[in-house]
Amino acid sequence: MMSVIVALRYLATSGIFAWITGKVRPGYHAKLGKQVRREIGWSLASAALYGIPAGVIAWGWQAHGWTQVYTGWNDYPLWYLPLSVIAYLFAHDTWFYWTHRWMHEPRAFRIAHAVHHASRPPTAWAAMSFHPVEALTGAVVIPALVFLVPIHVAMLGLVLGIMTVMGVTNHMGWEIFPRALVHSRVGDWVITASHHQLHHERYRCNYGLYFRVWDRLCGTDGGLADAYRRPGKQPGAVAVAAAPSRARPS
Repeated sequence: MMSVIVALRYLATSGIFAWITGKVRPGYHAKLGKQVRREIGWSLASAALYGIPAGVIAWGWQAHGWTQVYTGWNDYPLWYLPLSVIAYLFAHDTWFYWTHRWMHEPRAFRIAHAVHHASRPPTAWAAMSFHPVEALTGAVVIPALVFLVPIHVAMLGLVLGIMTVMGVTNHMGWEIFPRALVHSRVGDWVITASHHQLHHERYRCNYGLYFRVWDRLCGTDGGLADAYRRPGKQPGAVAVAAAPSRARPS
């Protein structure tokens, strides 16, 4: 059942943003029909895998109270609500950064991550286009956190919503957020399509999911894709070589 819910969430969210892309960027999906069908196929397979631990957690929470998910607004101080969201996002971002870098090691890339990078250019349908090995690394994060970090059920829903929307909008191939935000102090630390697009173009930079913290700390922040750069070097950017059209990490 949870696999069906995850699949429907993917189809609805990616479908909405793909429709927006068609309106804002007419012709963007031209000649990408085969790629889009492949993205949807891999994504539905990923949804099936994501649904397994999610279903176990839902059952454990409702039937046995195994998790740290709570429902009472007074169970923890109100200031803890946003703090728990930030904690979940940062923990997820940390896991994603390091597993994503591992996925770019030659063997892991050939076995699994090449599936995701076959989307050239990425589309809104590519957000969950993963090989099963990669899907499994992503499917365990939030289920693991609910055993460790208390969170209100509504805040957990917010985390899942942010995860879904950012996963889709970061892969649309164009920037849905205003340049004023992208080039603001907030934009210097938050990942949008402007930042993630460069990863799909050059492979060896911009590994984060939500934040640029780990990229900045580890020297892998390449800044924004060329279409979104201001004149001059991006703050905190590192020089990265462009990948050829069918590049593979070496």
